[in-house]
Amino acid sequence: MNRCLIVDDSSVIRKVAKRIIASRGITVIEAATAQEALRYCRMDMPETIIADITLPDMETRDFISQVRAIKGRVRPVVSVLINEMDVTTVMRCKRAGADAHMFKPFNRELLLRRLDDIFAEQQAKAA
Repeated sequence: MNRCLIVDDSSVIRKVAKRIIASRGITVIEAATAQEALRYCRMDMPETIIADITLPDMETRDFISQVRAIKGRVRPVVSVLINEMDVTTVMRCKRAGADAHMFKPFNRELLLRRLDDIFAEQQAKAA
């Protein structure tokens, strides 16, 4: 079963993303803060994490580093939601352990296409 954790302080973004992602049969968990997300990850690491680039309580790259430090059977695919292409920010997140990035605002087609790309990359790495 694939589970996706969406970390964003905007309840609108979380609800829209949840509706789109859940339409694929993926269980979606929501967190408004990095601390809330980390508590969930320590209990039951999801296979996919989508985190906003601006979290209210922690730098996103620090959140990613802390997720990567959690030992367990699952190494989630971590994608960062960005508003505009900022190469420096994207590279900092990649160095912290992010696997991908996606732009917001997003629509159904763009989000599902990007998730498909991420899952295909994940399967290719596992093979």
